[in-house]
Amino acid sequence: MTDRRDEIATNLAKVEERIAAACAAAGRRRDEVTLIVVTKTYPADDVRRLASLGVRHVAENRDQDAAPKAAACSDLSLSWHFVGQLQTNKVRSVVGYADVVQSVDRARLVTALSREAERAGREVGCLLQVALDAGEGGRGERGGVAPGGVGELAARVADAPGLRLDGLMTVAPLTGEYAGRQQAAFERLMDVSAGLRRDHPAATMVSAGMSADLEQAVAAGATHVRVGTAVLGVRPVLR
Repeated sequence: MTDRRDEIATNLAKVEERIAAACAAAGRRRDEVTLIVVTKTYPADDVRRLASLGVRHVAENRDQDAAPKAAACSDLSLSWHFVGQLQTNKVRSVVGYADVVQSVDRARLVTALSREAERAGREVGCLLQVALDAGEGGRGERGGVAPGGVGELAARVADAPGLRLDGLMTVAPLTGEYAGRQQAAFERLMDVSAGLRRDHPAATMVSAGMSADLEQAVAAGATHVRVGTAVLGVRPVLR
């Protein structure tokens, strides 16, 4: 469908303009920020259209949707990111296609990912999901480890065979002191990232910002933004 490709191309160009403007405003180069298009609920045909338009990073949050889509697009040169809360019984499937898991938030998940990565003979990149709405030692409303737990979890990932510690991810929280304060939330994430990089210098990736708040994420220093709706359109309601 040429019309659908044209629609995506137009939306993608607008998002690229937003990222470029945000980079310019922050005194950053455009190539410092990578766009990840979140393709959840959209078909493999849209992934192919994105690839034809130059997109190289796509993200999914549900394995039951992602696995068949990744298989259908296995001939494309794409990097697949898993961004949803991941249950250990889905790890084997996710490791089969995901290049990066952005939602690592507990030791049990690290163990499962390491085991399956070794079994598959793959190296899987890991981002620790930081929950800025979590109390010390707790988890966030949408998953994630509290900032105080990042060091211990990072050490586990760094020592785990088959895994690569790439950095941090967050979702702007809906509750707590950072609710409605995306810029402050992303700046806090950058502080946590600075601490992580002292012990793990290669863990430079910071994934933050979505369709509504990518500018704030770029201003704070994010290296990757995850954009879905602004590129592919408003999603149908999941039932």
